[in-house]
Amino acid sequence: MNLELIEILLRWFGGLMAWATLGVVLYGIWRGTQRPAGRTSGRAAVWLRSAAFYLLATSLFIAFSFILWKPLPLVFSSGIRALALVAGMLIYFPGLAFLLWGRLTLGKMYFVSTSFGAQLYADHQLVTRGPFAIVRHPMYLGLIAAAVGSLLLYQTWTTVAFAIFAPFVLFRARREEQALAAEFGEEWQAYCHRVPAFFPRLIKRE
Repeated sequence: MNLELIEILLRWFGGLMAWATLGVVLYGIWRGTQRPAGRTSGRAAVWLRSAAFYLLATSLFIAFSFILWKPLPLVFSSGIRALALVAGMLIYFPGLAFLLWGRLTLGKMYFVSTSFGAQLYADHQLVTRGPFAIVRHPMYLGLIAAAVGSLLLYQTWTTVAFAIFAPFVLFRARREEQALAAEFGEEWQAYCHRVPAFFPRLIKRE
């Protein structure tokens, strides 16, 4: 099997996995808009229950991705291409898998946020199992890894933008932590003491 065919297969599989993950995330958002709202953080949290907001954001995301989906003006040797392909595969697919694991573990507790606002549910529960026992923000860690891996795997202007803007989810994480700290108090503080935000510890704290 030659390198070109391997690239095609990996990129197609990566695309299918990305669209499937996006579908799972969007379904969780839609389901979340049907549940009673609880504590909010930030003045823009009202957007999170607006169908127009999600329609606009999703449309812009898809349009942006397609417009910039053009190969970078770079020429590599077959050895460098193979190395980038392997590195991208080893970062991209685990990143998407970690993101999806986090989303499925949250279940009905999942909802979206922005750097301007976050909203919990009226019956919100703090999820600390699965990937949330490893880091507090597994979905964001997975998203950043997938963005970096996609740049190596696809090498397009779209993936350059993804890799540049992915770290901005750290602002969303901070907004979510404000809401969770206000809602769960000492339970949240104890969780933060045990589990790091983004970088797993080799030795767990008691």
